Amino acid sequence: MLTQLTVSNYAIAERVELQFSKGMTALTGETGAGKSIVLDALGLAMGGRADAGAVRHGAKRADITATFDVSRIAEARQWLEKHELDDDNQCILRRVISKDGRSRAYINGQPCPLAHLKDLGSALMDIHSQHQHQSLLRRETHRKLLDEFAGVEALGGQAREAWKTWHKTRQRLTERQQNADETEARLQLLRYQVEELDRLALEQGEQAQLEKEQEQLSHADAVLHNSHQATLLCTEEDNSAADLLRQALQQLEQLPVEVPELAETIQMLHEAQIQITEAGDNLRHFVEDYDADPARLAEVEERLSAIYQMARKHRIAPETLPDFHQALSAELASLDDGEGSVERLQVELDEQRAVFNELASELSEARQQAAANLDQRIAEELAQLSMPAVQFVTHLNRNKEDEPAPHGLEDIEFLVSANPGQPARPLAKVASGGELSRISLAIQVVVAQTSTTPTLVFDEVDVGIGGGTAEVVGRLLRSLGDNGQVLCVTHLAQVAAQCHQHLFVSKFTEAEATYSRIESLDDDGRVSEVARMLGGVDMTEHTIAHAHEMFTKGQATHH
Repeated sequence: MLTQLTVSNYAIAERVELQFSKGMTALTGETGAGKSIVLDALGLAMGGRADAGAVRHGAKRADITATFDVSRIAEARQWLEKHELDDDNQCILRRVISKDGRSRAYINGQPCPLAHLKDLGSALMDIHSQHQHQSLLRRETHRKLLDEFAGVEALGGQAREAWKTWHKTRQRLTERQQNADETEARLQLLRYQVEELDRLALEQGEQAQLEKEQEQLSHADAVLHNSHQATLLCTEEDNSAADLLRQALQQLEQLPVEVPELAETIQMLHEAQIQITEAGDNLRHFVEDYDADPARLAEVEERLSAIYQMARKHRIAPETLPDFHQALSAELASLDDGEGSVERLQVELDEQRAVFNELASELSEARQQAAANLDQRIAEELAQLSMPAVQFVTHLNRNKEDEPAPHGLEDIEFLVSANPGQPARPLAKVASGGELSRISLAIQVVVAQTSTTPTLVFDEVDVGIGGGTAEVVGRLLRSLGDNGQVLCVTHLAQVAAQCHQHLFVSKFTEAEATYSRIESLDDDGRVSEVARMLGGVDMTEHTIAHAHEMFTKGQATHH
């Protein structure tokens, strides 16, 4: 709910800071005092249109901040979390309007698009006025209220998700059907390419292995020649390494005396002679067994040539051919009697349509039953509001050929007939500003137990009424306040006397400048204001006594 509103340099208000609580809050004051400042400021905080004229004369900018407690508003908390703007259970909407007409918007201190204020604001507050914020004129509001009244929000969400699935499949099917010729050409190309790659049958890592083998085979002659020469140099020629080591050992073993210092060296030469002999044997066996295999080299080179040619054909690196083969095969499977085929998509579409139809039919039936109940109960409230001749109709307009839509199989619109014998027409074309406010009040009273909008604002809902009807209006507004939060601008004492919180708006002139002031009244101040509303400028003892009686009765009555 709304907990605080701060307004700086807006219209004739230099600085206004108001605290709000649960219940019904009435705003009263003389005509022209600036009662609309609060409602207009709230409208701007909710993303309403702004202009340079909103800035107080002489100021550079107007600054409006509305603070809400969202601890019990799940929709608002989810929105804030989704946009990473959540801040515990508090939500602060701020609007800054410069004198050149430009404006900036903030949510919990973070700059944001104006559209975000509108989206989030719709979950926080509903403003019923004779101006541009009338949500009751929007069909989506009608559907929301009816679904809340019927208790089918969850079912509506399931139908919406089923529609999204169906709609996505239909788009894929339509694209496939529209591109049938292109798809067939693509299929033929894919079949040819995949068949070529199937014949090649290249495995992961095979190319690298073949290139390594080719390198070995192509240098076989050099390997064989050098290995043979190394064999000769090790053991099989005069002055070979083995022969030279033997001569060196003979020289040392023929020393005339034993030299201890050379013992280790002689041992090393013995070991070297053994290793050289073993190496020579290994080289001889290698040369004898080595097979250059020119036929195998030809096979390897032919295989590599086919791989390189295929890679050039598809303009890709040879090592990526296996992955490319796999990707083409998957695409072919998808297009050719796979998940993406026209026949398969049509089957999926029919199955998804059946799921949607079942959910939407159940939703339609619940809406039909709830609509009749809603119309009857609103008619009862309208009769109390001195509008017995007004006929209220919740019209469910079936989609053409039952075409699926996100909201189900029908559009929902509230219609009214202002006079007997006249056909019911849309609210915007029939109801005047005052009538619309009272119809809004009747609707909100009926759906108060199910509505998810915590704060309701009514601007001059009592226009054109008086006497007993005005008292009924007050009772209805107070009953709404008992279940949530209601703000109303009123000129009637019967309404003001029943509010939980009373804000008095006045204006004064100082140094040739006009200012607006808003103050919260205590009980004595409330009685005085009710008396002013009853008796005008000259208040008699009788007027004050009447005001006190009306105030006491309004506060004592339980609704």
